[in-house]
Amino acid sequence: MTRFPASFRLGAAALALAALGACSSDDDHSASVPPPANDTACDVLSTNGAVTVGSGLPGDPAAPEPASGYRLGLQPVHSKTYMVVTANPLATKAGCTVLKKGGSAVDAAIAVQAVLGLVEPQSSGLGGGAFMLHYDAKANKVVAFDGRETAPAAATANYLRWIDDSTQQTAPLPSARASGRAIGTPGVLRMLDLAHQTHGTLAWAELVTPAVNLAQQGFAISGRLAQAISGARTQLASDSEAAAYFLNADGSAKALGTTLKNPAYAETLNTLGRQGVNAFYTGLLAQAIVDKIQTTQSAKDGAPITPGKTTLADMAAYRAKAREAVCIDYRNYKVCGMPPPSSGGIAVAQALGILENFDLAAYKPSAVDIYGGKPSVMGVHLVSEALRLAYADRNKYVADADFVPLPGKGVATMLDKSYLQGRAALISTSKSMGTAQAGNLGPVPMGVDSTPENGTTHFTIVDKQGNAVSMTTTVESSLGSFHMARGFILNNQLTDFSDVPADADGNPIANRVAPGKRPRSSMAPTLVFVKRADGSRGALAMGTGSPGGATIIQYVTKTLVGVLDWGLDAQQATAMVDFGAANSPTTNVGGEHPNVAAANGGQNDALVQGLQALGHTVNVGAQSSGTSTIVRSQVGGAPSWTGGADPRREGLVLGDTFRP
Repeated sequence: MTRFPASFRLGAAALALAALGACSSDDDHSASVPPPANDTACDVLSTNGAVTVGSGLPGDPAAPEPASGYRLGLQPVHSKTYMVVTANPLATKAGCTVLKKGGSAVDAAIAVQAVLGLVEPQSSGLGGGAFMLHYDAKANKVVAFDGRETAPAAATANYLRWIDDSTQQTAPLPSARASGRAIGTPGVLRMLDLAHQTHGTLAWAELVTPAVNLAQQGFAISGRLAQAISGARTQLASDSEAAAYFLNADGSAKALGTTLKNPAYAETLNTLGRQGVNAFYTGLLAQAIVDKIQTTQSAKDGAPITPGKTTLADMAAYRAKAREAVCIDYRNYKVCGMPPPSSGGIAVAQALGILENFDLAAYKPSAVDIYGGKPSVMGVHLVSEALRLAYADRNKYVADADFVPLPGKGVATMLDKSYLQGRAALISTSKSMGTAQAGNLGPVPMGVDSTPENGTTHFTIVDKQGNAVSMTTTVESSLGSFHMARGFILNNQLTDFSDVPADADGNPIANRVAPGKRPRSSMAPTLVFVKRADGSRGALAMGTGSPGGATIIQYVTKTLVGVLDWGLDAQQATAMVDFGAANSPTTNVGGEHPNVAAANGGQNDALVQGLQALGHTVNVGAQSSGTSTIVRSQVGGAPSWTGGADPRREGLVLGDTFRP
């Protein structure tokens, strides 16, 4: 049995990852751990004792409070056999309760998503899409589940650009996002159902019960949801169902702490529990979605809305897909992520493959505290330069590979070690490259597309059997398209497509619209495994992922480097300063972090000054990651899990937790 070297320690708590690289693939992580004498699993351990999430008692993290830029004082959480980390306490509680009953990681994911769609509709929901990485511990198998939305069969290449290709070449009204054109056929439920067929143990009716109860009894509006409603008040007023739910009678936004009840959502979930997921894609639910997509005027003032072209046939034809994960060897690990239509897995893998050529361990953060310390100038420089190169390839080559194949031999070409070594050679340790050029990977000229992406949420789960889920789920922008049907928000995911099919020179853009096509994403749910001596995949070592639109790739790369190269624990790596770059001269250094002096544009901050000296243009604007991380560890000589929730959101870690 092999273990991580003694020098590999996880932060101040001196936790070792303790991933068992030489163990057989069917090791049961929970086998040697006795059940706790006093079962406080899924409770929050506060100074006043166990506090039930949602109770309103002192110490209850679900109590509504204003959205915070960065919550102080979060500590790593340790559990014996199972753990769930989400961006909302009520969702974490629902998932943990399922795991406590013996449910699988996929079971818990269904319960979590059902609650998130209610309490965090600005980020995800039944009317959106998702990507999931699943690890089957017994089979030692990783599968990528694709629940990305699709364009309707009637979509044209200019679907988001013009109302009509021949008769009305003007932009959709009131905007592409707020029109029916933005709404893709939702995929998250089909995806969860596909995973549940193989990896589920509990019935859907039981799994959605926590969300049904919350919808019927009501929940208090949280800080982030309150901000989202306030910011979208005018747009929500155009949809009668959204206005009735989110706004007061006078048209003002419902405020922080207001109790929301959603009987329509409860009935939708009950329908799924009784009839199965097919009921969402056919019949009355599907008709309600199609009717809303085809809406032609605002409920507020009758202003025109350009309808989408989705039909009942599009709904019935939607299929989720099981795909092969994108995996790369990184030092002593195997890191696996999502394949296209997400660009996240390839971009993160490329960044790591480039960084492998540098001694990152020599550039650890200084003054490491519970917030991850102060990143070094060279550490941030190298990671940011690697990301610039990865984004350059992403913007040119990656889209839905079922429609536009990747160059060469596909993923193998983009992750080829010699190719990435060549890309690493472009990095100077004395000056930023500013804007990178894509590698020469294909004979066909392609246009560059950097269409921005927006909202999302992420959760990470490990069950008692050691199975794991890393799932990123979204309705795209905050509150999606602002349209609502049967209690849930509909996405605006199709705006992740390029709205033009070719660049100024006529070169086709890989991420152009086509019937049935899935828009490119940056979502990057990630699972990390120990690499055994023979090069094969060993035990699960880590799961992570984040919301954040196109910046997700930066957040996930930062977190992976924090754990794998810099020895931070799950909470420290998650809480660490968000930094990185897309393919532009601007480098992000999250100014919301307590270890960044963001005043005056960061001009008094040593990290900012050091980066500027290397030619970086530094942005110290607040970053909006929502990373959820679980790392395999050892506490007191016993195998355990350590979890971290992002201080920038409302997240919570729960499981069969204990205090070391």
